[in-house]
Amino acid sequence: MAAELFIGLMSGTSLDGVDGVLADLSDGRIAVKAYATAEFPVALRAELLALNTPGDNELHRAALAGNGLARAYAGVVQQLLADSGINAGAIAAIGAHGQTVRHRPLEFDDVGYTLQINNPSLLAELTGIDVVGDFRSRDLAAGGQGAPLVPAFHRALFARADETVAVLNIGGISNLSLLPATNALDGAIVLGFDCGPGNALMDHWCQTYQGQPFDRGGQWAASGQVLPQLLAQLRADPYFAKAPPKSTGRDLFNPTWLASQLGTTAMAPVDVQATLTDLTASTCAADLLRYGKDSKLLIVCGGGALNDHLLGRLRALLPGVQVVTSTDQGLPPQQVEAAAFAWLARCTVRREAGNLASVTGARGARVLGAIYPA
Repeated sequence: MAAELFIGLMSGTSLDGVDGVLADLSDGRIAVKAYATAEFPVALRAELLALNTPGDNELHRAALAGNGLARAYAGVVQQLLADSGINAGAIAAIGAHGQTVRHRPLEFDDVGYTLQINNPSLLAELTGIDVVGDFRSRDLAAGGQGAPLVPAFHRALFARADETVAVLNIGGISNLSLLPATNALDGAIVLGFDCGPGNALMDHWCQTYQGQPFDRGGQWAASGQVLPQLLAQLRADPYFAKAPPKSTGRDLFNPTWLASQLGTTAMAPVDVQATLTDLTASTCAADLLRYGKDSKLLIVCGGGALNDHLLGRLRALLPGVQVVTSTDQGLPPQQVEAAAFAWLARCTVRREAGNLASVTGARGARVLGAIYPA
């Protein structure tokens, strides 16, 4: 069978840069041929972060940021092609999610929208490859949340015949996929939803008080003490008690939200970091126990899978569950989301549905994305 080569690009809410994979998706399987990553230029990262909140001249700034992001994406594409020795003409399409700066699904207002900064036309021009972008809007138009979109890919990659598997992606926001056994006779459906903050608040706090982009391995958090009263206050946010389908982002869990929770009480920064780590671990664990209590295997991916302290807290909170990273399942944690958008691009090109109505709450299966020809 001829190779079906797709590129997937992802820049998530952690804002740490671009991850890209070049993958052979022949017959729906995935074989990664190359992986590349690139940090954002400092000015672009700052602007993308700033655009998460209202500000002056947003339309102009967002357009320029989209151009900058497309150029960053194009650089990763060129690296993938160089590393793999594959020509651009052999690539069927690029799946480029874009950078989410607003996510306001239907539950929040009468219209609902989601906004991912990107310039797929410029990316197609720079690479000479068809680009698939704007993956979320079609699901929202059908009454869904527009997110998370990775559970369908998680099912294709990680589902097992004889047991329920849970997949936890910890990026800036954490999301959980619950994959029933494929040979189940009870009609069980895939569930997936955003649990709440993943790395976003931890990274912000570490940048503020340590001058580092993230808490490497969770070492700083591990040296602090969890503040029970603060943890309870953070977990009292109504989002955590909501039932799926649900999705969130920096619109809610951002530095302003955190500052409002902290108030004026003096707390050691290291203890706040320990508490924020436990907020991520405890909310993810609680969601697994509430909605996927028959899961005995939790596969962790995303940048949070590299946080040893966070993984340790998950294992402590889930004593009956085997907690592993996606590396143990054949795909390194930082490649999973990029691979998902290569897979979703293939779905779009083949006019196959990319969403799961049981996850997003949409009125049914929909073909996602818009194609920008080279």
